[in-house]
Amino acid sequence: MKLHASIIVTYRCNARCRMCDVWHYPTKPEEEFGLDVIEKLPHMFFANITGGEPFVRKDLPDIVRGLRKKANRIVISTNGFFTDRIIELCKIYPDLGIRISIEGLREANDIIRGIPDGYNRTQSTLKELQSMGMKDIGFAMTVQDVNYRDLLPLYRMAHDLKYEFATATVHNSHYFHKWDNTIMHKDELICELKKLTVELLTSRKAKEWFRGYFNYGLMHYIRGNPRLLPCGMGRNGFFLDPFGDVLVCNGMDNKEPLGNLKTHTWDEIWKSKRADEVRSMVKLCPKKCWMIGSAAPAIYSHPLGPLLWVLKNKGKLFLGKDIDSI
Repeated sequence: MKLHASIIVTYRCNARCRMCDVWHYPTKPEEEFGLDVIEKLPHMFFANITGGEPFVRKDLPDIVRGLRKKANRIVISTNGFFTDRIIELCKIYPDLGIRISIEGLREANDIIRGIPDGYNRTQSTLKELQSMGMKDIGFAMTVQDVNYRDLLPLYRMAHDLKYEFATATVHNSHYFHKWDNTIMHKDELICELKKLTVELLTSRKAKEWFRGYFNYGLMHYIRGNPRLLPCGMGRNGFFLDPFGDVLVCNGMDNKEPLGNLKTHTWDEIWKSKRADEVRSMVKLCPKKCWMIGSAAPAIYSHPLGPLLWVLKNKGKLFLGKDIDSI
């Protein structure tokens, strides 16, 4: 099984995003886990370093160095504000992935993220990374009422600049400290996601085809439909929070830790009775969320369904027909 991990290094953040209130509840530096916890982690197929804003941690280079011994691939999710720190880290580790959150074109982005001149700052950071020869860089966009009209323009910009392009939509959970995220313009937003899915399916890159499948799953989530694939969190994926707690995911209404890596070994936590109890909660979870942290492991674990969907819908487009609707 290919184990996916999201490593939340801090809840401190310099952004003031509308769809996330984590910045209201920052961790204190002395509360955040250190390298001893990183050393206890198992081998991982993929690790996403996230926050809060990861680059507020001055010891992030040490964390990355420790994780490189544990994970085949590492991607850092950032708001792109700390340009100098990002550049310096990428000079040391040019094979890192960097995903900078850009929530649309200039006006929508700066309204949503609450960072003055944030759009220009992120674009400048990406250009510097590209000029260094960094390959695994790109945007990550959380689609919502304020920015859905910018979805296709932003994707096309990323495509022209040869950046990766990732999508999400708003969620409510204990992690975001949000319970009032809603989408009022569901039909319009789903329409834009469908247009994006068509463009992804017509790409020459197979990776883009499966991103189309992921976006198809986002459409189902926004509509309130069941997940396309069963959630395997707690088996093929996990989260580590800044306090050292191992979580099955960040989408639950309440925090349900399996155990704490500051005081226990990985096997003591992962093979515990408590872990089995939380996995049972996952099976009964009513939220049907579709975030990349849980969707990507599900796609890797159940590749046949996504593959058949891709083949069927590429065939439909070839014949001049519309792709699957929801």
